[in-house]
Amino acid sequence: MQGLSSVYQLPEAANHAPPARLEKPWYECGPIVKIFGQGVIYQRIKRSIDVAVCLAAMPVILPILLLCCLAIRIDSPGPIFFFQLRTGRGGKRFKMYKLRTMVKNAEELKEQFIHLNLLSYPDFKIVNDPRITRVGRFLRKTSLDELPQIFNVMSGDMTLVGPRPTSFHASTYSLWHTARLTLRPGLTGLWQVNGRNELDFDERVRLDIAYLRNQCLWLDLLIMFRTIGTVFTGRGAN
Repeated sequence: MQGLSSVYQLPEAANHAPPARLEKPWYECGPIVKIFGQGVIYQRIKRSIDVAVCLAAMPVILPILLLCCLAIRIDSPGPIFFFQLRTGRGGKRFKMYKLRTMVKNAEELKEQFIHLNLLSYPDFKIVNDPRITRVGRFLRKTSLDELPQIFNVMSGDMTLVGPRPTSFHASTYSLWHTARLTLRPGLTGLWQVNGRNELDFDERVRLDIAYLRNQCLWLDLLIMFRTIGTVFTGRGAN
């Protein structure tokens, strides 16, 4: 059994990370589960589950996506989809798909509200962001704006469960932040079921590294089920 522990090595940067501040670390898997949960077999099974779930969900997601597109078109001028470069595994940049939830000149207006930012750089969040459209507010609260990312999962740029990809470059990361770059970014992750956008970036990375230390199929399933509850309650959405 000792030989199996060498199958998966935590990145050195993870050793510099402070622990995630959770009173009850429900995400901790046992040592045997972790050994078998982080190797090549786990990664192959995880990828197979990604593809299978996406294909099975397509008949449900596509009609909902169409209705969302119509609502965006009626509600405000501008493109329906929003494409943004995000940082993925190994620091590689990729194009992530979302439904547009803001006015089309949102980036230009951002400078006007920078003094209201509640989070530390490079994160940005303000209360009742006026750039968000009426339909966009609903899409964000229900996470429906994330639906197009199913195509990112199908292409292999993302996975169902993993750290959320950041919009800023890996060059802005502190050393211990870089540990999250060893994982494929996900639709949902540990921090999304423990506060979502209420957490600052450092705390999100702590939870990402906690996932890195404990990742296994059982934890992935727990996160997916908890995500459903989080989406329905809208807790932590902005």
